[in-house]
Formats: sequence, C-alpha cells, structure tokens
Amino acid sequence: MAKKPTVLVIDDEKNILVSLSRMLDLEGYSPLVAGSAHVARQKLARQQVDAVLLDVRMPETDGLTFLKELRKDRSDLPVIMMSGHSGLDVAIQAIRTGAHDFIEKPVSTERLLVTLNNALSFGKLKRSHNALAERLQKTHTIVGESAPVRRLQQEIDLAAPTKARVLITGENGTGKELVARAIHEGSQRSNGPFIKLNCAAIPSELIESELFGHEKGAFTGAQASRKGRFELAEGGTLFLDEIGEMRPEVQVKLLRVLQENEVDRVGGSSPIPIDVRVIAATNKDLPAEIEAGDFREDLYYRINVIPIHVPPLRDRRADIPLLVKHFLKLSCDENGRRVKAVDTAALTALSEHAWPGNIRELRNICERLVILTPGPGVTADDVKRVLPGLRPRVGVGYSRGRPLREMVAEAERNLVITALEDHGGHITNAAQSLGLERSHLYKKMKALGIR
Repeated sequence: MAKKPTVLVIDDEKNILVSLSRMLDLEGYSPLVAGSAHVARQKLARQQVDAVLLDVRMPETDGLTFLKELRKDRSDLPVIMMSGHSGLDVAIQAIRTGAHDFIEKPVSTERLLVTLNNALSFGKLKRSHNALAERLQKTHTIVGESAPVRRLQQEIDLAAPTKARVLITGENGTGKELVARAIHEGSQRSNGPFIKLNCAAIPSELIESELFGHEKGAFTGAQASRKGRFELAEGGTLFLDEIGEMRPEVQVKLLRVLQENEVDRVGGSSPIPIDVRVIAATNKDLPAEIEAGDFREDLYYRINVIPIHVPPLRDRRADIPLLVKHFLKLSCDENGRRVKAVDTAALTALSEHAWPGNIRELRNICERLVILTPGPGVTADDVKRVLPGLRPRVGVGYSRGRPLREMVAEAERNLVITALEDHGGHITNAAQSLGLERSHLYKKMKALGIR
C-alpha cells in the first residue's frame, strides 16, 4: 500500500487547522498541524513532510519570514501560502521568495486539491533533479593531488572563463570528457546546455545531419525537420569527442560553421545563426594526421586555440589510492553496498598495474571489486583474483618526456603516502620507518603537497 503524502498545515487559527486537517484526511493525505513557526520547526525536525500549507499572518514569526527560512534549509519542499487578508503584492512576494503557489481563504477544497497535487508532483521532480545533480557532481569530479593533475586543473581554471575553443588530447580512458565538462561548468555558459557528440560513434552518412540538423524531406527517412547538435547547444557548449575520426567533407562544413557562427541544415535554404562554444577532443596525433592528409590544417588551428593534454594514469600514479577509494564508494552507492575499506597491500597491487585502459579501466576494476568481493574490505588477494592480467609497470616512475625532478618528486610523494597509510596516518611511526626526523617528514609533506 502506497504511503500517504504528509502535509504540514501551519496557521495560528485553530478552526483553520481543524477544518484543513479533516479535509486532507478525507482526501487521502496524512495531515500534521502547527499553530506557530516554532512548533512547525519541531515537527519538521522529527518527521518527513512532503508539502506545507503556510499562513501569511502569524504571531512571532510571520509566514513570509518562515518561508525564507524553509527555502534556505529545505529548498526541495513545496510550500503553498494561504491568506484571507493580503493583496496581490503579498502573493507576488511569496512566489518570488519561493512559494509554489498562493491561495486565498476561505480555502476552496477543489482549488486546494489541484494546487496540492501540482506541488507534490513538483516536489518529487525537484528531489529527483537534486539527486541526479548530486550524482553527476560525484561522477564528474576530477580526483587527484599529483603534480600532473594540479597542472591540469590550473589549465582548466585558466581556460574555463574564456570564450576560446579548446582541444583536449590524451589516450583513451584518461577522462577527456570530464575535462570538457569542468571547462563548461567553470564558464559563463554553465547555465546553458552541455551537448556532446562522439564523432567515431555516428555512421559517416548521418554525422552531417547530427551536427547541423536537417529539414523535412532532405533525404530518405527525414519525415520531419530536426535540430542538429549545434542548435541544441545554443548558449552552451558543444563537445566534439574523437574529432580526429571526422570525414574530410564534414571537416570542411564544420570549418565554415566555426568561421561564420551559423549552420546550414541538410536540405535547408537559409543559414541559422548560433552562439556555441566548441570543445574538441582526440586520442590521435592531429599534426601527424595533417601530414598524412587525413585532417585539415585550417580546422586544426580553428579548434586548437587552447590545447590541454590529459595525462595517462601511469603518469599520475600517486593519485591511484585516492581514485580507488573514490570509485569504490561510487560503486558501493550505485549497487546498494556498504562502503568497502581497501588495505595498503591492495592499493600497492593496484598501483603496480600498467593500466593501459587508464581511468576507465580502473573504475571498471573497482566496480568489479565491489560486486565480486564478499567481505567488508578489499585485499591484495581480491585484486589478484579480479585482475588476473595484473601487469607491473615497466621502469618504475619513468615517463618519456618528463623532467627527472618531476618523476623523482612523484616517486617520493608516492613513498611518503604509502608509509603514512601503512601506519594509519601516524606521523612519528611513518617518519621512523622512512628513517627521517618527524620535523623533516613534515617539511617533506609540505613540499610534496601532502595534506
């Protein structure tokens, strides 16, 4: 049997509380009553409430003041204001403050039921939206404290507020889309849409229509006009993933769009102006593709205003313990499991893997560990069982093209973090195991950026 929605009625008139409580009970709601804002606070603290009916005029704390309080603490709770004396100005003020609706006394049963039903539907939608936003925030967070990640975050912070186009490069699975989203969220277009298109996933005969849209009858099967990704991204950001896979003839049309800031739908007769920021990404060496004649040089310079390279996981091994714990928690939340602890030996085993699939591979392994590990924690044996292809890295700490001082600092940081974790964060014991003075270890941690 479905749970009755709980409605809290707040009014200083007892007869109003009694009549509305009876009405709500007869109509299938579970009513609560409060004669003041003080009593309402107590009931809201003790019981889950789905909607509030709030009188404007009350002693001590008036309805509008309490509404502001509710909006600060419970933004997802729908509030319907009631008044038998206030005019249009108060109704407008209530709506602007965050009330879902405003009804006059004496309250009409029909009007109240319609308004309440709409408010409950809105509240459910708002809670779903907030939960989704919270999940997206957790999922799309750049996790890491290593020097390469700090450098990457700095580049994102510099690029995000501008209007400039960005080209993100990096191997598969390094998180290029994550970087694109971070740039969008940090820009003045963050309230606009973030639209993405994987150029490698769309059949070559459809990618032009996907990008620019089409008119009815433009080709077989085009039964109605359709907006392309550029139009859908109006006022926001268009993320073109794997742009290196785009066909040359489509590259020509994309170049024109970037030059003119307008699109021509397939089968259209007039251009449509657009205001879209383009962020592109690729795992290919585009200069080499240009040399081979597979990518247009003029398009390359159009999209490569701000270049950002996302480092592979092997170049940021110090972040693996943080990433493992982050992904384990995410996977436990998604699969309804208790958060699993991970011991030092397991983290060491995971840190020694080559990770050819980068962050994507690590996340998949963490989810596999959550699902296939029955115990409360993850051990090195669990890691070896779910990752039979465990491949140790070659040349510990070495990465082609990186300065020696960076590689030494990262190796040193990784050793200090491992020692601290091995001793449960106990500074003195970790210092002793490393053969250092306690003060020397503190200085070392500060220099390496370890909190």
